[in-house]
Amino acid sequence: MYEFVRGKGIYLYDKKDKPYLDLISGIAVNNIGHNNKNVVKAVKKQIDKYSHQMVYGEYVVGPQIKLAKRLSKLLPDNLQSFYFLNSGSEAVEGAMKLAKKHTGRGKIVAMRNAYHGSTSGALSMMSDEYYSGPFKPLLPNIHFAELNELATLDIIDNQTAAVFIEPIQSEKGYIPVTQIFLNALRTKCNETGTLLIFDEIQSGIGRTGKLYAFEHYNVVPDILLSAKALGGGMPIGVFISSKEIMDNLSDNPILGHITTFGGHPVSCAAGNAALKFLTKSNLMNEVAEKEALFRELLVHPKIKGLSGKGLMLAVQLDSFEEVERTMKRCIERGVIIDWFLYNLECLRISPPLIITKKQIKEVCEVLKEALD
Repeated sequence: MYEFVRGKGIYLYDKKDKPYLDLISGIAVNNIGHNNKNVVKAVKKQIDKYSHQMVYGEYVVGPQIKLAKRLSKLLPDNLQSFYFLNSGSEAVEGAMKLAKKHTGRGKIVAMRNAYHGSTSGALSMMSDEYYSGPFKPLLPNIHFAELNELATLDIIDNQTAAVFIEPIQSEKGYIPVTQIFLNALRTKCNETGTLLIFDEIQSGIGRTGKLYAFEHYNVVPDILLSAKALGGGMPIGVFISSKEIMDNLSDNPILGHITTFGGHPVSCAAGNAALKFLTKSNLMNEVAEKEALFRELLVHPKIKGLSGKGLMLAVQLDSFEEVERTMKRCIERGVIIDWFLYNLECLRISPPLIITKKQIKEVCEVLKEALD
């Protein structure tokens, strides 16, 4: 068991001050690295003012407004209303309620092998019985389509409230949705009056080279979910939609969705600083080149292929035993790497976007050495 006592940039350090190159970013959280000075400054400044006040809407919470304004300038016209929460799972739960309230329907469609979180509603959209079975009964009327298989879209009909989809399916080994499938899905949702919900909890905040992965496809969701890296290392989540759709939570009942700590002032201050740093840097523009370098260097007899997009990549090996051995050997050599829930034969690569080409070469050598 390893214990890290501090972090800086792309590194975590143990009690003996040994550096470990973080190749997973706390699962796509530390996109701008550990202990970013801009985020730290913003957190300290906000704590000196206040750390909490009621967030039910009666009062203006300044850090929320600042973060919402910064995000709104970067998003399409139909994604301008924000509901901040504490996590990605909470964003999923809020979006499910919003979709049902707006449409008056109860049917939800998710993609098989998707991951949306571990709360009961989110877990209901997990098709893998190993993870969801022990917690039944879960939500009824959840149906599954197959990612990138057009024929399965027939499951969407005029009783469907929403379709949840990850543009890059995370826990199956970073599987991108195809353009053809996403175009057809958008058309099917339009025809049936179904809300299209993009879960960009892992793929958002620059990880694919765009602020959100949907920008690569030119397909805009009705509701967007974001979390993880949005907080710059602090806990946060948000579901984003149009004012018309979001207004459904304002009455019947009043306060249709409630959170005590959601949109916490310190988390929002951190998120605002992180987003400002990211968008003013050249980091997103460098992602494609860094992805290409990983793909160029990760050639080895035991590597059967790479999937993913940007700096969310999956390295395909032969077995989970090989994955476990490689992870162990990597951390012994000072590189933190991880695996996937639904694809036990893949290694996860999702480093901070600040990783340099020199560091990419270093970790690829360590990884190949570990495989040898």
